Amino acid sequence: MELNGKRVSRETVERLERFEALFHKWAKAINLVAPSTKADFWQRHIADSAQIFQLHPRPAIWVDLGSGGGFPGIITAIFLAELGDGWVHLVESNQKKASFLRTALLETGGRGSVHPVRIEDAPRLIERCDVLSARALAELPLLLDYTAPWMLDRAEVKAFLHKGRDYAAEVEKARGRWVFDLVQHSSAVESDSVILEVSRLQHKV
Repeated sequence: MELNGKRVSRETVERLERFEALFHKWAKAINLVAPSTKADFWQRHIADSAQIFQLHPRPAIWVDLGSGGGFPGIITAIFLAELGDGWVHLVESNQKKASFLRTALLETGGRGSVHPVRIEDAPRLIERCDVLSARALAELPLLLDYTAPWMLDRAEVKAFLHKGRDYAAEVEKARGRWVFDLVQHSSAVESDSVILEVSRLQHKV
């Protein structure tokens, strides 16, 4: 099977399908995503989230901020399971969603762990990482505040951040406070969306 034009193993597809079934079961009891996006679940959520790993498809230590319903954190953890290396730290302060994420990791064999804490408290628990991700969480200036404890003075650390059609205004606003390298990846799923690859984050002097 192909996902975003890239080959995915049968084992990984089976893990993703297991996650999809589990998601719909839990979504009957707790609000994991906007109800309007459930109809095209595979494309809107799984394929969209898979893009993150596909931009950095190798073993790494990830921190996924505001993991919510598991996007992209659980999807990344499932892809890492195929590699047999790497790890995702999923940060989600909502206890019910954190319980769902733990169950999803257990049932899919995803490589990750859940931290049911506020994002601001997570750096105390997770000292270092290679890559960060976030989807539908906050505007870019606030996202950079969140990622800074892991990224400042660590040029090798990258953040992959999903953004919608207004991303340019967010980038301009963020540059008022931060200096960073930026690569804009066009979304393979949503024509007016991008994935911002941020690195070399520094405070603006």
